[in-house]
Amino acid sequence: METKNIMIVGVGGQGTLLTSRILGGITIHAGYDVKLSEVHGMAQRGGSVVTFVRYGEKVNEPIVEEGCADVLIAFERLEALRYAHFLKKDGVLVVNDQRIDPMPVVIGAAKYPEGIIEELEKKYKVLKVDAMAEALKIGNPKTFNVIVLGLAAKHMDFKKEDWLEVIEKTVPAKTIDINKQAFEVGYAL
Repeated sequence: METKNIMIVGVGGQGTLLTSRILGGITIHAGYDVKLSEVHGMAQRGGSVVTFVRYGEKVNEPIVEEGCADVLIAFERLEALRYAHFLKKDGVLVVNDQRIDPMPVVIGAAKYPEGIIEELEKKYKVLKVDAMAEALKIGNPKTFNVIVLGLAAKHMDFKKEDWLEVIEKTVPAKTIDINKQAFEVGYAL
């Protein structure tokens, strides 16, 4: 099997690292060699968080090169735009349709771009979801990242049952049921 490249991008506090742990867990569960790399930036201040997950028979390095990501999971629109160039031609961009203003926008030094998803759809295969709205429907806004992962999971090589098993082993015990429910919601979209 050729090495698969997954990128997860978001803003600090969006659950990017938990999502990468679930992805790492599913690849190990399936018997692949896996390498993860996390780039935090100013995550605690609402800055970008980027995680690379590479898996296959033998993976030598953790970094995904530009133009090589099979799947790009973006928890925020501007982060999707910022990292879309990492996708390969036939890659899939899964975008949470949420806006979080970065500091330059908050202080008035920059404007948040309009029409981000529409622009991305011109160049890439884009799957968008308002995961926050879906998470509020099931009663826990913190699960939006697992909803996005559920949607993205359909474009990876693993069975739904295996995802649910890994989620159970990865998330805090008191959140297992709600996270499994969130995954099911995303998977059904």
